Amino acid sequence: MTDTRPAFHVSHNGEKAPLPFAPEEYEARLSGLRAAMAAEGVEVAVLTSMHNVAYYSGFLYCSFGRPYALVVTDSADVTISAGIDGGQPWRRCHGDNLTYTDWARDNFWRAVAHVAGTGRRVGYEADHLTVAQRARLEHFLAPQAVIDLAPATMRQRMRKSPAEIALIRQGAAVADVGGHAIREAVREGAREIDIAMAGRDAMELEIAARFPDAEYRDTWVWFQSGLNTDGAHNPVTARRLERGDILSLNTFPMISGYYTALERTMFLGEPDAASMAIWQANIAAHEYGMSLIRPGVSCAEITHAINAFFAERGLLQYRSFGYGHSFGILSHYYGREAGLELREDIDTVLEPGMVISMEPMLTIPQGQPGAGGYREHDILIVTETGAEDITGYPYGPEFNVIDPA
Repeated sequence: MTDTRPAFHVSHNGEKAPLPFAPEEYEARLSGLRAAMAAEGVEVAVLTSMHNVAYYSGFLYCSFGRPYALVVTDSADVTISAGIDGGQPWRRCHGDNLTYTDWARDNFWRAVAHVAGTGRRVGYEADHLTVAQRARLEHFLAPQAVIDLAPATMRQRMRKSPAEIALIRQGAAVADVGGHAIREAVREGAREIDIAMAGRDAMELEIAARFPDAEYRDTWVWFQSGLNTDGAHNPVTARRLERGDILSLNTFPMISGYYTALERTMFLGEPDAASMAIWQANIAAHEYGMSLIRPGVSCAEITHAINAFFAERGLLQYRSFGYGHSFGILSHYYGREAGLELREDIDTVLEPGMVISMEPMLTIPQGQPGAGGYREHDILIVTETGAEDITGYPYGPEFNVIDPA
């Protein structure tokens, strides 16, 4: 018996849902992409990363081991999604959608080829497509040439539109809400996980109130204590807080794929003199770093200046990572505008409309005076003349030494 099930089909179920941005915003982004394609001699773009599919279409996919794509030509933009998602990808994307079925291997690439055609000059993301999937692209699209569009798309994403900046502002405010909920939950004997849940729940409720038409997922908190503060991305544990602990508050609201963050050093009870000295030094570096953010200065220049600040105080060896990064479509498991990070090897010059954090961190090893990880984090929008700090939650000992009683 011949199997007649299709390799792909249209699944327009229900009505289009409101997207994070107006149609004009997505058209402007696609226009920028098509300009980059023309400059690179690309006839069709096959974008496969979560961040680029979301940036250009509004659809944030959930992979679960399945491939997804956005195929863009000079006249079409079509998301390619898995049948397990039903009609949700079409409802939540700008443009059209094609659903592939999973009864035969590589139906995804058959759907992509249906939209992209064969024998063309294909743009793709070299920093995302695996070696195995690149081979399938070559087989099913038989491209005349393959051209890496990842750098061009990253450059476009680094410059935020007014609509993006408005969303990021809201995200920063939500992060502050989570921070205050965490501060209220801190007490001696409480577990990291309990405090983290208080912050996460407060943020999710706030996001739902501010964005009633959105989808909700991925908001999280890293609340760390004691030794667990030594790494910026250390996961939450069930450790119970003790009097005298150094604490690290980290709230991360996710709004339609857009990440924002608040990070603060705290203490449960008055810190000792050594800890206070390290904390104050890191705060001074934080304030100095924020004063350096303005148009016309490079990421490397800012980094070298803060390095010198720490070196003068004998603390540079305790720095643990770069001093900040871009904001927009990103998350802890997708997306990164690596060209806009405050590191020695990044020469990108800041421009109005870029959004970047200032987040110096010092980690003093266990067994030394002042042991622990110290980190402050604010989000700044680069303006025509300087930068605007959109983080409202206070930093420093006056607000962040918590009475253990």
